[in-house]
Amino acid sequence: MVSEEKTRVLIVDDDSETRENLRKLLQFDAQIEMVGAAVSGSEGIDMALEFQPDVVLMDINLPDIDGITATENIRVKLPFTQIVIVSVQNESSFMRRAMLAGARDYLTKPINVDELSAAIHRAGKVARNEKEKQVAPTISSNGNASNRSGTLLPGDLGKVVTVFSPKGGSGKTTITANLAVSLGELDKTVAAVDGNLQFGDLSFFFSEQGRNNVTDLAPHADMLDREVVSEVMVEHKKSGVHILAAPMRPEYADEVNGNQFGEIVRYLSRVYPYVLVDTSSLLNDITIAALDASDLILLPTTQDIPSIKNTRLFLDVADALGLSTEKILLVMNRFDKRRSITPERVSENLKKEISAVIPMDEKVVVPAMDRGEPFVLQNQSSPSATALNELRNTVLQVLKEQAPIELETA
Repeated sequence: MVSEEKTRVLIVDDDSETRENLRKLLQFDAQIEMVGAAVSGSEGIDMALEFQPDVVLMDINLPDIDGITATENIRVKLPFTQIVIVSVQNESSFMRRAMLAGARDYLTKPINVDELSAAIHRAGKVARNEKEKQVAPTISSNGNASNRSGTLLPGDLGKVVTVFSPKGGSGKTTITANLAVSLGELDKTVAAVDGNLQFGDLSFFFSEQGRNNVTDLAPHADMLDREVVSEVMVEHKKSGVHILAAPMRPEYADEVNGNQFGEIVRYLSRVYPYVLVDTSSLLNDITIAALDASDLILLPTTQDIPSIKNTRLFLDVADALGLSTEKILLVMNRFDKRRSITPERVSENLKKEISAVIPMDEKVVVPAMDRGEPFVLQNQSSPSATALNELRNTVLQVLKEQAPIELETA
């Protein structure tokens, strides 16, 4: 079992007494294995590459190469190896520099054995998780490396798709939830983010509600890591979609600003192949941050005149917002063929092609919504599910044309 694996530790410290004390402190922990000790930054880098430890205990004040530079070097060459800084320097500036270099934890001397052991076990768990995500690489048809867990390899970037409509009631959240599930069916891990911070209900479309939400990530938006993110995301077991929920109460929305939200979305695109963002119908700083971070924007409209009018207004201001209309896909949602307003007429009015038409399907969509379960999980042959999967394929094709990163259509 993974939990029974020993955490392999390398010590990097130029003081022989410190190295020996660290070794003695940890020798009685059966779950820790010491693999070596280095006396300088350069030797620490060489030994890390040779032994590939789970955790490096790194001093800052080292001969030749300082510990922060060595940390940065090791993290670039061995992304799964976690660095725990052990230093006499307790100034916040050193801590921040170390974390920005990629350190997992920062402990000050003299070391408490329980604190040290706990830090190593935490870091070791992260290292093993990172290694698991990098195993079994496969090569897709376009020659890009991927892995079977559906997550990204280091250096890859996922795609951000934001679903926005300037008119409430257009079905943004329904599209976001079901598109996330549809993309996940391609053996990809998908993140669904609720960007309607005051009254978002994306998590309820999955019948999931965790104790954590986006407000737990906002204070750390510029220093996020996989462990912190994994503790906040809620997994929908049936589909595998990972959900970042909105705050439980509207007043907590003020705890997240646009810059923080944008940083969170961009970080998630380094972890997940696809990040879908549901938004409010207001062009506030959160929505604009999501739009700015997007590779593609889905713009749902309905046959209602107010919806068409607001959609036209948004398309008019897109240039002013710095959004290329080429990355905006127009979606006709809840289409009722009994009404005289056809997709062709709407397309002509908006002077933009409609990329997908999702029919009115109340017998499938509404009951699924009431159950808190995306409708694409219920009946793949229903008109709504068929249209949604066609939208998925269109999205994938457009993203592939932008920059092909292991994108496949079903």
